[in-house]
Amino acid sequence: MTADSTRLRSYAEGRWHDGTGALVPLIDPTTEVLLGHCPSGGLDFAAAFDYARRVGGPALARLSFAERAERIEAAVKVLHAHREVLIELSVECAGTTRGDAKFDIDGGLGTAQFYAGLGKTLGARRTLLDGDMVQLSRSPRYVGQHVLQSVPGLALHINAFNFPIWGLLEKAAPALIAGVPVVAKPAIPGGLLAYRAVELLVAADVLPPGALTVLFCEPDGLLGAVRAGDVVAFTGSSATGRKVRGHDAVLSGFVRVNVEADSVNAAVLDPDATDETTTLFAHEVVREMTQKAGQKCTAFRRVLVPESRLDEVQSDLTERLAAVKVGNPRSTGVTVGPLITAAQRDRARAGIAGLAASCRFVHGDGGSGALVDVEAGRGFFVGPTLLRAESVDTPRVHDDEVFGPVATLIPYSGDATAAAAAVARGQGGLCASVYSDDRDFVTTFVASAGPWLGRVNVGSEKIAPHGPGHGAVLPASIHGGPGRAGGGQELGGLRGLELYLQRTVVQGDRPMLERALGVTPG
Repeated sequence: MTADSTRLRSYAEGRWHDGTGALVPLIDPTTEVLLGHCPSGGLDFAAAFDYARRVGGPALARLSFAERAERIEAAVKVLHAHREVLIELSVECAGTTRGDAKFDIDGGLGTAQFYAGLGKTLGARRTLLDGDMVQLSRSPRYVGQHVLQSVPGLALHINAFNFPIWGLLEKAAPALIAGVPVVAKPAIPGGLLAYRAVELLVAADVLPPGALTVLFCEPDGLLGAVRAGDVVAFTGSSATGRKVRGHDAVLSGFVRVNVEADSVNAAVLDPDATDETTTLFAHEVVREMTQKAGQKCTAFRRVLVPESRLDEVQSDLTERLAAVKVGNPRSTGVTVGPLITAAQRDRARAGIAGLAASCRFVHGDGGSGALVDVEAGRGFFVGPTLLRAESVDTPRVHDDEVFGPVATLIPYSGDATAAAAAVARGQGGLCASVYSDDRDFVTTFVASAGPWLGRVNVGSEKIAPHGPGHGAVLPASIHGGPGRAGGGQELGGLRGLELYLQRTVVQGDRPMLERALGVTPG
C-alpha cells in the first residue's frame, strides 16, 4: 500500500461519504510509514441515524430471526473469503503478528457465525416468548405472557482500537439478529482493517438496506444524535464510559447503555497446584502479556502468587519472557509487535513508570528492548515488562490498567479467601483465572471473588488440553463485568440479544393470546 493511498470514507444512508475536516494520519506502527488518512468530521449524524431507523429498522423487521441469520451467515462467508487479505492488512495497519491477526479476525467471524446459528434455531418468529404463560386470576382464561421484541430505535456501537474485526462483529451480530439496525463507530487507529471489511460487505450487498451504517470520523457530536428507543454499546476507558452514560441526549432519552471499560484482571495460583497446572498458569500468564502486545481487555495485569512460591514462579516467568522475540511482526519468530500508536506507547510507558514507583522490575524496564528487523528509532514498541510488588498492599497495583505487555507479580498468603479479597481490590473486573486442582480452594475463591467479576476461568490439570484459556471471549458466555469494568454484559448466547430487545408482558384471554403470539395451547 503506498503512502496516502487510502482515505477512509463512511457508509451511511446507503452510500459512501467522503467526510471533511482535518485529516487524521493512519500510520504503520512498525515502520511509521503513512498509510492513509481519516477525515475528522463532515458527517450528518442526524441524517445517518434517521436513515438507519427509518429504512434499516423496517427492513430487518420484515425478516424472521432465521432470515436475519441467513444474512449474517452470508456476511461471514464474504469476509472469510478475503481472510488472507484482512490478515495482511492487520499486520500492516495494526502491527499485529499473523497469529494475533487471526485471533481478531477468526474470533469475530466465529462469533458472528455462532449468532447466525442461534438465529436459525429461533426460526420464523420475529418475537421471542419469555417463559410460560401465567394464570393471573381465579379464571384460567386470564393470563399473561412475557415477550421480547426489538427495541424501536438503532444500536450505536462505539468500538475500541484493539479488535477492529472482532469488536465490530461481536456487537453487530446480536443486534442484527435481534432486528435492530447498527450504527458502528470504529476507532481510527487500526481503522483501515474495519474499513476494508465494510467495503467487502457493501460490495457483496448481503445485508438489508440501512441495516449497517459505519462511521469513520472523530466522535464529536455522535451521541447527540441518539434518542429514546436507541441503544448504545461502548468499549473503551472508564473515564469515557462515564461521559457516555452522562451525555445529555442519553439521559434525556433514557437511552439504554452498555459499557465495557477498564479491568485489572488477575491470575491466581493455588499454593498446592500440581506441576501441570503450574505450567498451564505460567504459559497463560506469558500469553496474556504478549498476545496483541498486551492490548487486550482480558489480559492479566495482576499475577497473584503464594509467598512460598514467588521466587520459583518469578524465575519461570522471566525465563519464558526472555525467549520472546519483539519486533517487526512480518519477521519469522516474532510474537510481539508494536503498540498501535505512539500515544498508546507513551501511555503504557507512563503507566509502567507509575507502577515502578512502588514495584521493582524483574524482566524488562518499559523500554523497547532488543528488536528484530526494525529500523533504529522506528516503531511504537514496548517490550514485555514484569514487575514485582512487595505485598498485596503495594500502591497502584490494583488500580492501574497499563494497556500493553505488562503485568505485576503480587505475593499473597496462599489462602483462597485472601486471594479473592485481593482480586476484589480491583473494584470489578471482566475476568480472573484461578489455577487449582483443589475443589475447596476453587469453591472458596469463586464464592468470594465471583460477585466482583463477569467471568471466572478455572485452570486445572484436567482441563489444560481442552480449554481455550483465560483470554478467549466465547459467544456462548457473557462478556462484561461489574464496577470499574463498566457494569455491562454482552454475548452469552441468547442473553446477547436482550440488550436489543424490550421485555413486555401481554395480558388477556388465553385463546386470543395463544393465537396472537403463536403459543402452543397448553
